[in-house]
Amino acid sequence: MTGPRLSGVNDTAHGIRIRPGGPADVTATLDMLDGAIVWMNARGNTEQWGTTPYSRKPGGVERVERYLTENAPFVAELDGAPAGTLVLDSEPSPQMPIAPAAEPELYVRLLVTDRRHAGRGVGAALLAHAVEETRRAGVELLRVDCWAGGGGELVAFYERNGFTPTDRFLSGTWPGQVLARRVG
Repeated sequence: MTGPRLSGVNDTAHGIRIRPGGPADVTATLDMLDGAIVWMNARGNTEQWGTTPYSRKPGGVERVERYLTENAPFVAELDGAPAGTLVLDSEPSPQMPIAPAAEPELYVRLLVTDRRHAGRGVGAALLAHAVEETRRAGVELLRVDCWAGGGGELVAFYERNGFTPTDRFLSGTWPGQVLARRVG
Protein backbone atom coordinates (compact mmCIF):
# COMPACT_ATOMS: atom_id res chain seq x y z
CA MET A 1 0.00 0.00 0.00
CA THR A 2 1.43 3.32 -0.96
CA GLY A 3 0.03 5.23 2.04
CA PRO A 4 0.60 4.59 5.73
CA ARG A 5 -0.12 1.06 6.89
CA LEU A 6 -3.46 0.91 8.64
CA SER A 7 -3.85 -0.91 11.90
CA GLY A 8 -6.34 -1.71 14.57
CA VAL A 9 -8.20 -4.53 16.20
CA ASN A 10 -11.96 -4.54 16.16
CA ASP A 11 -14.22 -6.95 18.04
CA THR A 12 -17.68 -7.19 16.53
CA ALA A 13 -20.96 -8.43 17.89
CA HIS A 14 -21.03 -11.98 16.54
CA GLY A 15 -17.84 -13.22 18.18
CA ILE A 16 -15.76 -12.10 15.22
CA ARG A 17 -12.42 -10.55 16.11
CA ILE A 18 -10.62 -8.57 13.42
CA ARG A 19 -6.88 -8.09 13.66
CA PRO A 20 -4.14 -6.85 11.35
CA GLY A 21 -2.93 -9.56 9.00
CA GLY A 22 0.50 -10.31 7.64
CA PRO A 23 2.81 -12.92 6.11
CA ALA A 24 1.86 -15.50 8.75
CA ASP A 25 -1.67 -15.50 7.27
CA VAL A 26 -0.69 -16.55 3.74
CA THR A 27 -1.47 -20.26 4.23
CA ALA A 28 -4.86 -19.62 5.84
CA THR A 29 -5.79 -17.12 3.11
CA LEU A 30 -4.78 -19.55 0.36
CA ASP A 31 -6.85 -22.26 2.06
CA MET A 32 -9.86 -19.90 2.06
CA LEU A 33 -9.33 -19.07 -1.62
CA ASP A 34 -9.01 -22.76 -2.51
CA GLY A 35 -12.16 -23.54 -0.51
CA ALA A 36 -14.06 -20.73 -2.22
CA ILE A 37 -13.19 -22.17 -5.63
CA VAL A 38 -14.41 -25.63 -4.57
CA TRP A 39 -17.62 -24.07 -3.22
CA MET A 40 -18.22 -22.00 -6.38
CA ASN A 41 -17.53 -24.97 -8.63
CA ALA A 42 -19.95 -27.15 -6.63
CA ARG A 43 -22.62 -24.50 -7.35
CA GLY A 44 -21.83 -24.62 -11.08
CA ASN A 45 -19.75 -21.43 -11.11
CA THR A 46 -16.54 -22.21 -12.96
CA GLU A 47 -16.25 -18.78 -14.61
CA GLN A 48 -15.55 -16.49 -11.66
CA TRP A 49 -12.22 -17.94 -10.48
CA GLY A 50 -11.96 -21.04 -12.69
CA THR A 51 -11.46 -24.59 -11.45
CA THR A 52 -7.77 -24.63 -10.51
CA PRO A 53 -7.11 -24.17 -6.78
CA TYR A 54 -5.79 -20.66 -6.18
CA SER A 55 -2.70 -22.07 -4.48
CA ARG A 56 -1.82 -23.86 -7.74
CA LYS A 57 -2.52 -21.01 -10.16
CA PRO A 58 0.56 -19.45 -11.73
CA GLY A 59 1.45 -16.48 -9.54
CA GLY A 60 -1.34 -17.20 -7.02
CA VAL A 61 0.85 -17.81 -3.99
CA GLU A 62 3.09 -14.85 -4.84
CA ARG A 63 0.05 -12.57 -5.26
CA VAL A 64 -1.31 -13.50 -1.83
CA GLU A 65 2.15 -13.06 -0.27
CA ARG A 66 2.39 -9.61 -1.87
CA TYR A 67 -1.12 -8.64 -0.75
CA LEU A 68 -0.35 -9.60 2.85
CA THR A 69 2.96 -7.72 2.97
CA GLU A 70 2.59 -4.67 0.70
CA ASN A 71 -0.99 -3.66 1.51
CA ALA A 72 -3.20 -3.33 4.60
CA PRO A 73 -4.44 -6.85 5.37
CA PHE A 74 -6.94 -7.74 8.06
CA VAL A 75 -7.99 -11.17 9.28
CA ALA A 76 -11.31 -12.02 10.88
CA GLU A 77 -11.14 -14.74 13.50
CA LEU A 78 -13.84 -16.93 15.01
CA ASP A 79 -12.79 -18.82 18.13
CA GLY A 80 -9.18 -17.80 17.46
CA ALA A 81 -9.05 -19.31 13.96
CA PRO A 82 -8.89 -17.33 10.68
CA ALA A 83 -12.34 -17.08 9.10
CA GLY A 84 -11.81 -14.33 6.52
CA THR A 85 -9.25 -12.01 4.98
CA LEU A 86 -9.65 -8.46 3.69
CA VAL A 87 -6.91 -6.51 1.95
CA LEU A 88 -7.08 -2.74 1.50
CA ASP A 89 -4.95 -0.74 -0.90
CA SER A 90 -4.84 2.88 -2.02
CA GLU A 91 -5.96 2.06 -5.57
CA PRO A 92 -7.32 -0.71 -7.79
CA SER A 93 -5.12 -3.51 -9.02
CA PRO A 94 -3.08 -2.40 -12.04
CA GLN A 95 -4.10 -5.70 -13.71
CA MET A 96 -7.74 -4.60 -13.79
CA PRO A 97 -9.15 -2.16 -16.37
CA ILE A 98 -10.19 0.28 -13.64
CA ALA A 99 -8.89 3.81 -13.24
CA PRO A 100 -7.98 5.11 -9.81
CA ALA A 101 -10.55 7.54 -8.42
CA ALA A 102 -10.13 11.27 -8.94
CA GLU A 103 -9.85 11.63 -5.15
CA PRO A 104 -8.10 9.72 -2.37
CA GLU A 105 -9.62 6.30 -1.91
CA LEU A 106 -9.14 2.99 -0.23
CA TYR A 107 -9.80 -0.05 -2.37
CA VAL A 108 -10.77 -3.57 -1.34
CA ARG A 109 -8.23 -5.69 -3.21
CA LEU A 110 -9.30 -8.99 -1.66
CA LEU A 111 -12.20 -10.22 0.41
CA VAL A 112 -12.49 -13.95 1.05
CA THR A 113 -14.16 -15.91 3.81
CA ASP A 114 -13.87 -19.48 4.94
CA ARG A 115 -16.95 -21.20 3.53
CA ARG A 116 -17.21 -23.30 6.71
CA HIS A 117 -18.42 -20.12 8.41
CA ALA A 118 -20.91 -19.05 5.72
CA GLY A 119 -23.83 -17.10 7.09
CA ARG A 120 -22.03 -15.93 10.25
CA GLY A 121 -21.43 -12.38 8.98
CA VAL A 122 -17.67 -12.65 8.49
CA GLY A 123 -17.64 -10.83 5.13
CA ALA A 124 -19.97 -8.11 6.40
CA ALA A 125 -17.81 -7.63 9.52
CA LEU A 126 -14.69 -7.27 7.39
CA LEU A 127 -16.41 -4.70 5.15
CA ALA A 128 -17.58 -2.76 8.23
CA HIS A 129 -13.97 -2.80 9.42
CA ALA A 130 -12.85 -1.49 6.00
CA VAL A 131 -15.28 1.41 6.41
CA GLU A 132 -13.81 2.23 9.83
CA GLU A 133 -10.24 2.00 8.51
CA THR A 134 -11.18 4.30 5.63
CA ARG A 135 -12.60 6.86 8.07
CA ARG A 136 -9.57 6.50 10.35
CA ALA A 137 -7.32 7.22 7.35
CA GLY A 138 -9.25 10.44 6.66
CA VAL A 139 -10.48 9.11 3.31
CA GLU A 140 -14.11 9.41 2.21
CA LEU A 141 -14.26 6.87 -0.63
CA LEU A 142 -14.07 3.09 -0.34
CA ARG A 143 -14.33 1.10 -3.56
CA VAL A 144 -14.30 -2.56 -4.58
CA ASP A 145 -14.63 -4.52 -7.79
CA CYS A 146 -16.21 -7.91 -8.10
CA TRP A 147 -17.45 -10.54 -10.52
CA ALA A 148 -20.77 -9.43 -11.99
CA GLY A 149 -21.66 -12.71 -13.68
CA GLY A 150 -24.05 -15.43 -12.66
CA GLY A 151 -27.18 -14.07 -11.05
CA GLY A 152 -25.44 -11.01 -9.63
CA GLU A 153 -25.28 -12.44 -6.11
CA LEU A 154 -21.87 -10.94 -5.35
CA VAL A 155 -22.92 -7.47 -6.50
CA ALA A 156 -26.04 -7.82 -4.32
CA PHE A 157 -23.85 -8.77 -1.32
CA TYR A 158 -21.89 -5.53 -1.65
CA GLU A 159 -25.10 -3.53 -2.11
CA ARG A 160 -26.49 -5.04 1.12
CA ASN A 161 -23.31 -3.81 2.78
CA GLY A 162 -23.78 -0.19 1.73
CA PHE A 163 -22.00 -0.09 -1.64
CA THR A 164 -23.50 1.41 -4.80
CA PRO A 165 -22.67 0.05 -8.28
CA THR A 166 -20.76 2.53 -10.43
CA ASP A 167 -18.90 1.22 -13.49
CA ARG A 168 -19.17 -2.13 -15.24
CA PHE A 169 -16.16 -3.52 -17.07
CA LEU A 170 -14.86 -6.56 -18.92
CA SER A 171 -11.51 -8.10 -18.11
CA GLY A 172 -11.16 -10.45 -21.08
CA THR A 173 -14.46 -12.33 -20.85
CA TRP A 174 -14.79 -11.76 -17.08
CA PRO A 175 -17.70 -9.36 -16.34
CA GLY A 176 -16.92 -7.02 -13.48
CA GLN A 177 -18.62 -4.36 -11.45
CA VAL A 178 -17.05 -1.51 -9.50
CA LEU A 179 -18.95 -0.46 -6.40
CA ALA A 180 -18.35 2.55 -4.14
CA ARG A 181 -19.26 3.58 -0.64
CA ARG A 182 -18.98 7.08 0.81
CA VAL A 183 -17.78 6.92 4.40
CA GLY A 184 -17.39 10.62 5.23
